[in-house]
Amino acid sequence: MATIYDLVRGREVYFVDAAHTVLAAARWMVERNIGAVPVVEGGKLVGIFSERDIMKRVVTEGRDPASTLVRDVMTPNPLVVAPAEKLENCMILMKQHGFRHLPIWDGKTLLGLVSLRDLLLRDLTEKDDEVRHMRAYIHASYGES
Repeated sequence: MATIYDLVRGREVYFVDAAHTVLAAARWMVERNIGAVPVVEGGKLVGIFSERDIMKRVVTEGRDPASTLVRDVMTPNPLVVAPAEKLENCMILMKQHGFRHLPIWDGKTLLGLVSLRDLLLRDLTEKDDEVRHMRAYIHASYGES
């Protein structure tokens, strides 16, 4: 059975430092076409910084993104999952807590960040495969009659 780490294995692990400005972090995120990024400080995971954080805590509060630090507007103390966590459990956690990104943490190292989109695309791919197999079975079983 697939684990959450299987979804991100081989991907580059993106993160920003808590001391970066919002402007620098936002530009960095745009360059990589990502909507959320883990935040580290001193090698430890301390938060997640997302487009939603920019809108809620910077834009609507009239803060200057060139002088506001990520640590001041990030979502702190994110819930994390172990690399061996089941995909279904991660989807349940995201639904229960209302967030769309989940850091994968082995207790010492940030291994990646999985998004709800990653999980939904994986689920959709599995469903497509099941439908193809069922159609092939039906065609093989009844198509030759």
